[in-house]
Amino acid sequence: MAPTEKIRPGVEGVASADRALTVLAAFRKGDKAVSLAELAARTGLVKSTIMRLAVSLEAHGFLARTEDGAYRLDAEVLRLGTLYTQSFGLEARVTPLLEDLVARTGETASFYIRRGEQRLCLFRAESPHLLRMHVRVGDALPLDNSAIAQVLRAFSPQPLPGYVAALDVPIVSMGVTDPHTGAIATPVFGPGEALAGALALSGPVSRWTAEAVAAARPVLLEAATTLTRRLGGERPERPRVAAE
Repeated sequence: MAPTEKIRPGVEGVASADRALTVLAAFRKGDKAVSLAELAARTGLVKSTIMRLAVSLEAHGFLARTEDGAYRLDAEVLRLGTLYTQSFGLEARVTPLLEDLVARTGETASFYIRRGEQRLCLFRAESPHLLRMHVRVGDALPLDNSAIAQVLRAFSPQPLPGYVAALDVPIVSMGVTDPHTGAIATPVFGPGEALAGALALSGPVSRWTAEAVAAARPVLLEAATTLTRRLGGERPERPRVAAE
């Protein structure tokens, strides 16, 4: 056997599974919902076949149908994506750092990533205080004006130079997602200056005094720098302003 010859498995795949995966693979970056006609054009499958496949994909949480009859990816895709990310050892790098942040600040520490127009809580270490914001790992929240969402919008999918230059990170927001809670967030980067996620501290507004915020900011920045280095990343440089 030639060294380059690929050994094929002894069993063949299932045609219906192949077609279902073809439908899922047809979704592209930036898609919010895709019409049946567009799915047919992208996959080469007839509409009736796509509709039958979609029934099964909906039943298992991979697809959801919008009011106008288009299709969007659903929560099961998000769950598998989370497991995929964790399988690369990200959890082993992030979790100890979150626990250290909790020990140093007393507030809940979280790591969020962007999924379309939502922010997904990927990892979380809870504050020892009874009064805290209750978000679970795997929860998807909107990209509102919270500090976490601002970081994810500014740096993904690509950093927005003008916006980034004007940002004072870590970003602080109070009472945005919930009137009683506040957060401080800063970006973490992977290889190629790509955003890996947002590192955040959150807690009740009553504990976020000016002194507490001032004390937490350098601690969070230090943690983000450490995590960026552990992920093999590099923070993008801010654009230089020409001297007048």
